[in-house]
Amino acid sequence: MHGELATLSIQVATSTVCEILTSEGSGPTPDRATTTWADFLRSPADTILACDFIETVTLTGRRQYILTVIEHATRRVQILGTTAHPTAAWVAQAARNLAMDLADTNATVTCLIQDRDAKYPALFDETLSDVGIRVVLTGVRIPRTNAIMERWVQICRHELLDRTLIWNEYHLRHAPRQFELHYNLHRPHQAMHQATPLRAVPEPLTPAQISHLDVRRKDRLGGVLHEYQHAT
Repeated sequence: MHGELATLSIQVATSTVCEILTSEGSGPTPDRATTTWADFLRSPADTILACDFIETVTLTGRRQYILTVIEHATRRVQILGTTAHPTAAWVAQAARNLAMDLADTNATVTCLIQDRDAKYPALFDETLSDVGIRVVLTGVRIPRTNAIMERWVQICRHELLDRTLIWNEYHLRHAPRQFELHYNLHRPHQAMHQATPLRAVPEPLTPAQISHLDVRRKDRLGGVLHEYQHAT
């Protein structure tokens, strides 16, 4: 709630939000614990990417995989692709596409964190190594070493995949792209002081402006995702 208010330029203390929620019988979300590993990663965060596969099943019973990368510094997410068959050739091509995108944006990425999934071929590492990116493997059964990526996977499941009936591969290509736009452009992040990966927190409204609010809701994916903005 505090994040959505900040998105609308309404400045209010978090304690006020907590009091309102408590008075309505709904306690605030508990603070998320941080780890020493996460604290360490924050230092060179602007040079680190992380990636992972998200597995889901369509209504036809077909298993599908979504390959995603996330920037540690900005939390910007990029869907590299979806497929029912993550072959070595497909994953290697996704790495080439990622390398080209990074070159186009002049990104200074030096490390990419990934787990030890067998779906990553040797050519995946070699393609990234050719552009100066070193692949860092996580510890065995230690998801905390890729905590930022794992948090994104949890968000994607809870806010999209667990609330959407995915019909087929075409629908799966569309739904995560819409969630990517929502996540990067609208969804506020507590770790970024309610900013989003591609949008800073707007200046707070004055009391006079607040008294004449006209807020509209925009839905994505048929109402699965809600976005609030001022009427124009």
